Amino acid sequence: MDNFFRELLKEPENILVAEAVCDGYIPVGYACSYVPDILLTLGNLFPLRLRAPGITGTEQADTYLSSVICSYSRSLLECYMNGRYDFLQGSVFAASCDHLRRLYDNLDYLAKPDFNYILDVPHKTTERALEWFIDEINNFLVHLADHYNITVNDEVLLQAIVDQNLFLEKLRSVGELRLKDNPSISGSEFQRVLLAAFTSPRHLFVDYLKKYRSSLEERDSIEGMRARFMVLGSELDDPAFIETIESQGGLVVADRFCTGSMPGLEAIELVGDPVASIAGHYLLRTSCPRMMEAFSERITSIIEVIKKYRVDGVIIQAMKFCDIWGVETSPLVAALREGGIPVLRLEREYRLSGEGQLKTRVQAFIESMGK
Repeated sequence: MDNFFRELLKEPENILVAEAVCDGYIPVGYACSYVPDILLTLGNLFPLRLRAPGITGTEQADTYLSSVICSYSRSLLECYMNGRYDFLQGSVFAASCDHLRRLYDNLDYLAKPDFNYILDVPHKTTERALEWFIDEINNFLVHLADHYNITVNDEVLLQAIVDQNLFLEKLRSVGELRLKDNPSISGSEFQRVLLAAFTSPRHLFVDYLKKYRSSLEERDSIEGMRARFMVLGSELDDPAFIETIESQGGLVVADRFCTGSMPGLEAIELVGDPVASIAGHYLLRTSCPRMMEAFSERITSIIEVIKKYRVDGVIIQAMKFCDIWGVETSPLVAALREGGIPVLRLEREYRLSGEGQLKTRVQAFIESMGK
């Protein structure tokens, strides 16, 4: 089954996406955790997390985007310009950073795709900010309903919340196997499951997920790992990065980044109005350092995960030129080290490179912990 997930991640338009499109479903891409992907499950829509698998260069995108724009944004634009996302019938972004804003602007300029939308997301989590985001989502729903001719009402949204929570629960049940002393699933395997789930139509993927979860009960535990790691940081959608870490004896048992499971797999809590529930869930879960006032909450949450998953050390990876993680990393490293938690800080590009150097640094980190 792991090989099947690998195949799904090789191209943006995998076999499940192609099957869904043939059946009349509409794929809509999104590129940030602040985009309410649940709204892209309404009607015959299905959401796809935007990635740039197998990207070898960004020559075309570099003529439109500055060299100090992160390589994730440039890689996505390159994929669009190469036609690898021509099958999408829409893209939705959040104004979460200037780099994604510039990506959105250029896609709008290039008229790719036909429906190109950006959500304004507050940088605070106050009551007024939540009211603003509720209005923003309501406005987005109007555009979504008009463009795709779908029905949007409280009943439809409530059912979407139920379906979303059930799907996330199935993914959490896989991730929670990492709580064991000797899990039967590695960190890289789990990330492949997550990415495959977020880049495939859920109604077709769910049966494979169930079978995979059952198969893990029969698998032998992973033995011989020297340390348990938590990986956190900026956008990371290449399981090979975590695979490289684990090749040196460090098992990744917890993760907190844009495409990770914490807090990305938390259930949506229904508190009255469904739009308010959705807005509160996506705005208030403090998953990103763009919400600068929530630093202490993020630290508290990270330490709780470290204790729960019995983490030996933390690896913080930040993509080069990522402004928000450039600001976050230093105080985060200091806070964790003050708490007696070993930390390794890494800077990386979107495309994995320098595997030898990465292996050396991880190996030295493990040895520095006396493992």
